[in-house]
Amino acid sequence: MAQDDTFIEEALQEYKDGMNYLSGQLPKLTRKYNAFMDACFAEGELTTKDKHIIALAISVCMNEEYSIISHTKACIDEECSEDEIMEAVGVAAAFAGSAALSQGVTVVRDAIEAFATGS
Repeated sequence: MAQDDTFIEEALQEYKDGMNYLSGQLPKLTRKYNAFMDACFAEGELTTKDKHIIALAISVCMNEEYSIISHTKACIDEECSEDEIMEAVGVAAAFAGSAALSQGVTVVRDAIEAFATGS
């Protein structure tokens, strides 16, 4: 089920308001953070578009709603197609699923063995 436009706009505004508040409280920190972010997303060996697609996929894996919204907007601003965006979501789903699977077949299995023999 799609979330309505109002929710998305309100979430973006809530994030902006929060950042404005933080800027008022910690101006030096936020200036440096913003400069760091600008440097991270600047053109380099990867395009800005590619960097936002990567950031979107990471945001999906981390289930970070504000970042998902922000980087989806950035992807659209960088002229990503819907197919490119959804392909990144697919990669994120594969990665997140494989991370859960790898923990299940290693750490969980090891913990079962440890508790079964250690009790």
